[in-house]
Amino acid sequence: MKRVPLQWILAAGLFILALAAPVLLKDQQYWLFIATQAYFWAMLASSWALLAGYAGQFSFGHIAFMAIASYASGILGRDLGWSPVSGVVAGTLVAGVVGLVIGYLCLRLRRTYLALFTIAFAEIFRLVVNAEIDLTGGPLGLYMDYLLDTTSYIPYYYLMLGLLLASLAFMYWLASSRFGLFFRSIREDEVAAAAMGVHIVRYKILAFVVTSMIAGLAGAVDHHFIGFIAPSELIIGRMSLVIAMAVIGGIESLIGAALGAIFIHFSLEWLQQIPVPASMMPKLIAMQPMLEKIGLGVGERGIMTYAWRMVAFGLLLMLTLRFWRNGLIHPIIDRLFRQRVRKETVAKRVQAAEVASPTTLGGTEGGVKS
Repeated sequence: MKRVPLQWILAAGLFILALAAPVLLKDQQYWLFIATQAYFWAMLASSWALLAGYAGQFSFGHIAFMAIASYASGILGRDLGWSPVSGVVAGTLVAGVVGLVIGYLCLRLRRTYLALFTIAFAEIFRLVVNAEIDLTGGPLGLYMDYLLDTTSYIPYYYLMLGLLLASLAFMYWLASSRFGLFFRSIREDEVAAAAMGVHIVRYKILAFVVTSMIAGLAGAVDHHFIGFIAPSELIIGRMSLVIAMAVIGGIESLIGAALGAIFIHFSLEWLQQIPVPASMMPKLIAMQPMLEKIGLGVGERGIMTYAWRMVAFGLLLMLTLRFWRNGLIHPIIDRLFRQRVRKETVAKRVQAAEVASPTTLGGTEGGVKS
């Protein structure tokens, strides 16, 4: 009986767990909401990994593309009466058009200069949104119609899960096609790629358009789920969070970046209040003055970490960059895949040797008899 590879067992387990999450969390709606948001961050991190890890275009504009689609969808619904679905589609296309323009403007920019250009673009967009009160609501934000007429988180959960899986499937198809080969050749050496006949302009723009549309789709759907978007979501810190999620998961792995985003989002939420046993709460309350001196606090169920959770996250990022440059999750996935390839290669060689062995022996015997 043929053994099922371990990585397929793990993938099936994760898929079943994701499908069963609404049942497992039926009494914890807050964590179901967090899971839905985690898929939003996973779409952002994985699409950024496609742009930076595969195409070598280090951009800080991903959050801006997400917001462009969200604001476009909300404004079309508010001013023109478009349905949320039509608004999401239109907003995604608008994000793609802006990505086309930015990609064209960034053709000759590399690495640091590209990063600085996209930082400036994202900050300019944030300032315009913040100042344009009549159109975008300014600092007060823009209220949006809900995409689904329901008070339950479950339909939105499955919608975001479906979008994440669909976007990952599409990006993996793109990365494994000749387009992905061209992306990687541009990442390694643009001059050499151009000398081999790769159309640098075309594929740089394609990378920007595809990833900006995925970011825009994630943002438009997520903000119709929340029902609100504000300029405060466009700060550079949130873009840094997306990049950190991709780096910790593995910048050269789409699924690694997505799992890194899910892991980090859940971890940051859990670290807001580290739970402790009820029997320890009286002792913890007695220690509250001492805890407050070091920036901690006491909540209803445990220790409030406040800013310390971001310190822990920063330390994890530093350790990842220093010791695990391919991320924490990607090496595990890569090792599982390589083990499978190694076993298949060994099996093929053994099979080939067994097939060749009788022929060789027969020839030798024939030589002896003659």
